[in-house]
Amino acid sequence: MRPGVELSNTEFPDDELRHEQEFIDGLYARVDALRGDAEVSVTEALAQGNTPQQARLERDILVAERSGLLAALNAVDGSLCFGRIDLTSGEGHHIGRIGLRADDAERTPVLIDWRAGVARPFYLATGHTPMGLRRRRHITSEGRTVTALHDEILDLGDETRTGHEDPSGDAVLLAALNSARTGRMGDIVQTIQADQDRIIRAPHRGVLVVEGGPGTGKTAVALHRAAYLLYEHRELLAKRAVLIVGPNPAFLGYIGEVLPSLGETGVLLSTVGELFPGVKATATDTPEAAAVKGRADMADVLAEVVRERQALPDPVIAIEHDREILMLDDDLVRVARERTRAAKLPHNAAREHFEGHILNTLTDMVAERIGTDPYDGTNLLDPSDITQIRDELAENPEVWSAIDRLWPRLTPHRLVADFLAAPEDFLPAEDAAAVRRPVTRRWTVADVPLLDEAAELLGVDDRVARTRAEREREQQIAYAQGVLDVSYASRTYEFEDKDEEDAEVLSAHDIIDAERFAERQEEDDHRSAAERAAADRTWAFGHIIVDEAQELSPMAWRLLMRRCPTRSMTLVGDPAQTAEAAGVGSWSKILAPYVEDRWEHTRLGVNYRTPAEIMDLAAAVVRAEDPSFTPPSSVRSTGVRPWIRATGDLPAAVAEAARELTPEEGRLAVIAPRELHRVLAPRLDGVTAGAEPDLTHRVVLLDPRQSKGLEFDSVLVVEPGRYGTSDLYVALTRATQHLGVLHSEPLPKGLADAG
Repeated sequence: MRPGVELSNTEFPDDELRHEQEFIDGLYARVDALRGDAEVSVTEALAQGNTPQQARLERDILVAERSGLLAALNAVDGSLCFGRIDLTSGEGHHIGRIGLRADDAERTPVLIDWRAGVARPFYLATGHTPMGLRRRRHITSEGRTVTALHDEILDLGDETRTGHEDPSGDAVLLAALNSARTGRMGDIVQTIQADQDRIIRAPHRGVLVVEGGPGTGKTAVALHRAAYLLYEHRELLAKRAVLIVGPNPAFLGYIGEVLPSLGETGVLLSTVGELFPGVKATATDTPEAAAVKGRADMADVLAEVVRERQALPDPVIAIEHDREILMLDDDLVRVARERTRAAKLPHNAAREHFEGHILNTLTDMVAERIGTDPYDGTNLLDPSDITQIRDELAENPEVWSAIDRLWPRLTPHRLVADFLAAPEDFLPAEDAAAVRRPVTRRWTVADVPLLDEAAELLGVDDRVARTRAEREREQQIAYAQGVLDVSYASRTYEFEDKDEEDAEVLSAHDIIDAERFAERQEEDDHRSAAERAAADRTWAFGHIIVDEAQELSPMAWRLLMRRCPTRSMTLVGDPAQTAEAAGVGSWSKILAPYVEDRWEHTRLGVNYRTPAEIMDLAAAVVRAEDPSFTPPSSVRSTGVRPWIRATGDLPAAVAEAARELTPEEGRLAVIAPRELHRVLAPRLDGVTAGAEPDLTHRVVLLDPRQSKGLEFDSVLVVEPGRYGTSDLYVALTRATQHLGVLHSEPLPKGLADAG
């Protein structure tokens, strides 16, 4: 469409635009009707119901059917329809973010979901392989108003023209690439390329590794793959949920609107530091500490820490019982310990076995003292006497004090905190010095896999859980009885002045007792699968997607593999961007312990984000260290070269450069070493050092690790000489339009040569 042409719902320059606008208007009329129905149904469901059964039935059925539809309709309000395919057979289909059907008896499809098989030619068809298409149309809209059409002719023998032909077929893609950033990732559903589509629709089995350099769309492809899998395998994944793991909270906020815009809201987004229920990592490790904690052998170290807590007497434990002293020595306890360990149960779950062995040992001691015939040595006690002795010992607090010393109940938090406070008994001196810290309630990201490993080693003592559950159940029954009693009293008062026939109307008290009423409330869990999964450490996800997967430590992989026993995963990353000291980097090293060589690898080689001028500079930095490095190829060139400037007054220069680079629309990222943030933040409008970055702000201040996976219109890189090669490569490839570099210290070789 020509620049400057504005459309309204009543004025259109040509018939094609008018036709598409009328179609879009009809779609939104249908959406508004469905949304209204959904809202009414949910409201009525929550308001109706005079009895517990009726209220539960309304919520379970109506809310389940309608609230999901309402969420999807609200999420995809913008650009609902973005394309059309016209077949050589004369048929045509409009393509959109969700599928909609007509109200006729056949339920005729009106809008085809982009994930449906019939929509695939929209992404894959070419002039060489038209896949039965005559024409592909991209529909651009603002809100509910069509603003442009771009047609690609795929059947060159068809002479029909609309005046909206796009000879290159790239106009929509380039418009998306050049558009101003908002601080939130947008979906690419309108511009998915053929190589991306093949990955998005790859079969749902095993582990798929998607490798690609900066700007190749790895993250967008992974998110759209999640949406596709939820569409294709709805029944399975709606129950088990999909987990998406990102490198940091800012990144999760950045991608948080993509799946809702595609109509999918039942996905759990999390960092590794949030995957242990009740813990959120807020402290920071040194690189050395993170590297030690992330090593695979930490699993063996923690197992040894647990075994060390299964103690022996030093040298004996004296227990007073019935005015006698019973002595538990090393040999007796060692036998009980080895028999307990032979059961191969987690520590807390095994404690019941250890208790039994100790009680039996003490019972034998007492029985031998009081029941042995002094003449022939025979035992005069019968089984009931033995049982009575054991029961009396089980009531002796000193017995339980001894058991607690020898086989204590442990929590993952206590075990890991105690280990980190005194690691020298389990680690070499250098490693112990790196991880040692006072006992604290603040955890780091590298601590979370240790907590998870500890939870596996410790397990749960079911007796404690059963006792707590029974106590809670008794409280619920008592509460339910109170509710029913109030209901009965109210009903009695209401009908005491009415005739006998009216008084026979059943109340809740007449048809349900307190125990069943309490059970109904327990069953009435309306949390989504993702919400329930977030609260359950043992949840098994239907599929896991990991972004920046090369950065995760071996211990983090142990945690994730527990969350997905089926090994259905999509791993996204770039070994060339590995920066974390604990990062594995190599795909084979990550996966071999779990799936050996049974995984698929694919690569994205086209850079859609970074202009060629910026990519050339970033590649020079890596080639200075690795001459064989091959970067992804950029699809566009802006003609604007990045600049490099030296300065003697860094804060002032950053302030001036920020004013120069901040776009009228869009976002600027100032990427600087963390130690400079407090000096630079006061010079940047609205930026606070140390605060979680708000990516929707016009200017944000980040360190290189925080910038991973993000993109901005303009980027200012500060003091690049303090970065490692990987961090610098990441920082230099975040810009879609303009890049500047400021330094007061010597430049690294790749930039020095360019400068």
